[in-house]
Amino acid sequence: MLNRVIMQGRLCADVELRRTPNGMSVASFRIACNDSRKGPNGEEIVVFMNCTMWGNRAENLAKFARKGSNIITEGRLTSRKYTNKAGQEVTTYEINADNFELLDPKGSNSAQTGYVADAPASAPMSQAKPSSGNLDSFDVVEDDLPF
Repeated sequence: MLNRVIMQGRLCADVELRRTPNGMSVASFRIACNDSRKGPNGEEIVVFMNCTMWGNRAENLAKFARKGSNIITEGRLTSRKYTNKAGQEVTTYEINADNFELLDPKGSNSAQTGYVADAPASAPMSQAKPSSGNLDSFDVVEDDLPF
């Protein structure tokens, strides 16, 4: 039997990071993604999926992801049953995530303005040009190196 789920979408809210009584980190988050089907009037169908991630990966997710972040998560589908306050039995489904990957460019803040470049738009481009037609001879300015 195989139980693997890969889902790509945007975070509906900031990741909620908690700790269990024994100190294990657990992150709860919700992903919204568009379904490939359309509604009866042609409208987009959005699927919302609750997810849980454990340990160091949960801490990293909470550190780097924000509401609106574009994310791929991979894990297994789990279900839970409980009785609500009205006495009805409810079944919920969630992804117990093992891995994630953020798809937004590094340094972007997708929740505010979409994709934001690492450098301001007014920053001048490097004036380094090859001295002949040879690409091996660039004049490199130390301040222009990203590392």
